[in-house]
Amino acid sequence: MLKRILVIALFLLLGSLSSAAQDEKPAAAPAGDFKIPPEAAKQTNPVKPSPESLAKGKKIYGFDCAMCHGKDGGGKGDLATDIKLTLKDYRDPDSLKGMTDGELAYIIKSGKGDMPAEGDRAKGDETWNLVNYIRSFAKKESAEKDKP
Repeated sequence: MLKRILVIALFLLLGSLSSAAQDEKPAAAPAGDFKIPPEAAKQTNPVKPSPESLAKGKKIYGFDCAMCHGKDGGGKGDLATDIKLTLKDYRDPDSLKGMTDGELAYIIKSGKGDMPAEGDRAKGDETWNLVNYIRSFAKKESAEKDKP
């Protein structure tokens, strides 16, 4: 219970800080109006999904994403459950099917719907490491299903 209160308080604090900065940056686009620029969609991930990249992505994911998307990528994080959000299950290979790495990176950087933008907080290859880590959830799930 205390953990949920702390997570909600953190989310509200982050929300108020981002509200103060809204004069400088536009808010995340509502999901229905959301369009990814073609040049962003065409970007290729310059970072190979190595163990080092996945470890770096996991660290960022744990701080910034797991509260909503869940520790295992299942879309059932504490905050998402508390505020009744329905999120994709990244463990399902079909959840990101047809999405390019560039599209995922754009959503991470720009936000989408209720998801706040990572914006300039993600430096260098951090966004690409995060894309690699998010994609690894489906690969882990597939590998577990293939075990005898």
